[in-house]
Amino acid sequence: MKTGIAFLVAGYVLSQFYRAFLAVLTPVLGAEIGAGPEALARASGLWFLAFALMQIPVGAALDRIGPRRTASVLLAIGGAGGATIFALAEGPLAVQAAMVLIGIGCSPVLMASYVIFARMFRPAVFGTLAGAMIGAGSLGNILGAAPLAWTVEAVGWRETLFGLAGVTLVVALALYRFVQDPPPVVLTGEETKATLLDLLKVPGLWAILPLMAVSYAPAAALRGLWSGPYAERVFGADVTVIGTVTLAMGLAMVAGNFAYGPLDRVFGTRKWVVFWGNTLAATCLAGLWLFPASGLGTATALLAGVAIFGSSFPMIMAHARGFFPAQLVGRGVTFLNMFGIGGAGIMQFASGRVYNAAAVGAATPEAPFALLFLFFLVPLILGLALYLFSRDAPH
Repeated sequence: MKTGIAFLVAGYVLSQFYRAFLAVLTPVLGAEIGAGPEALARASGLWFLAFALMQIPVGAALDRIGPRRTASVLLAIGGAGGATIFALAEGPLAVQAAMVLIGIGCSPVLMASYVIFARMFRPAVFGTLAGAMIGAGSLGNILGAAPLAWTVEAVGWRETLFGLAGVTLVVALALYRFVQDPPPVVLTGEETKATLLDLLKVPGLWAILPLMAVSYAPAAALRGLWSGPYAERVFGADVTVIGTVTLAMGLAMVAGNFAYGPLDRVFGTRKWVVFWGNTLAATCLAGLWLFPASGLGTATALLAGVAIFGSSFPMIMAHARGFFPAQLVGRGVTFLNMFGIGGAGIMQFASGRVYNAAAVGAATPEAPFALLFLFFLVPLILGLALYLFSRDAPH
């Protein structure tokens, strides 16, 4: 099973890479195939929305046919197929279609590992394992930063995407070969009739869902899309410098996910770890909103702060996991994931419109970015306010 989990990590590395690599490709895609920031914002949003919409069928598949076939088949068809279409793209529409397919392909990988953790390991270590999975998988954020920029400059972006398609296919085949499905849950009586609707009857989830929908969006959008244009248009950064900025955010996300994992056992609470972490992320966003042109170093530090403190996804998942019945674990984690990824996708879609509206007649290059940072800040504050009404998860 160690080999299977290792390849699940590799699959999640690819998932993190694909959701974040457009920031580095922004200049070259704009110059060669006319895919500007708004078109790429739409493509990135489509990735997240496709990913989110797949969570309901993926959850049912994880519970009924198991993680092995669910993850391997979708990653092979959607991930490898989408990367191939991206490599052949001649315009923004092809890029957007490719990102939809890649989103579908990546949709089951993390949740497959979470189902295995939930059913094969002690509940007390779920948060640690979930955080470690995302932390290790966040290597994709790093590979999608400076290393991607170097590779594109060395061999070209099309050749890079063809190579990624091959790697994705190999990982998918390895998942089919090495992942072991957990033992089936033995159900009796009414448990056999449990459906996704039963999750909506769990009162512990209602105050968690709004924060899940908005907490991941700022780090995902800034790392995956807007950090590149921000560094380029406000500070005159080239591809190499953009790669460095996004690398800093990627490293921060790795550190954040590993750090969040064991904190519930350190402090004896999941709710307050999530709350204060996201409060610090909101503080960093406020700094970017108020001082968007204070210098590239300061901006990079604040972006990294959003990334590290906004990496609370595994801890929010662990908080909600405490309320799931055993027979609904697969559908439960994917339901939560739908909110997290779907919220990020919707906000990425909207962010392109916000930026374009603010850029018309803007007095300075940083003015539309300041409004963009405020656009991500306000929902996060509202999500935190509602999250105060949640109750802590049982350990």
